[in-house]
Amino acid sequence: MKNDEGEVVDLYIPRKCAWTNKLITAKDHASVQINIGHLDGEGVYSGTFTTYAFSGAVRQRGEGDSALDLLWKKKSVEA
Repeated sequence: MKNDEGEVVDLYIPRKCAWTNKLITAKDHASVQINIGHLDGEGVYSGTFTTYAFSGAVRQRGEGDSALDLLWKKKSVEA
């Protein structure tokens, strides 16, 4: 929910799996959130990052590594 000034005022914002687009519930203790830092042309961290969240079901099937790899390649092609 947003207030009149456009600020998010919800106490809890659920995460979605980046691979399956399903909500990650509070009881999914196998889920992970990964922040990938962006580098400038000289290879120095620029202070920005991209966040990916994966559900426990994706990790249990062993798809976490390939999902992250494909999502990152897709993002780098867009940029």
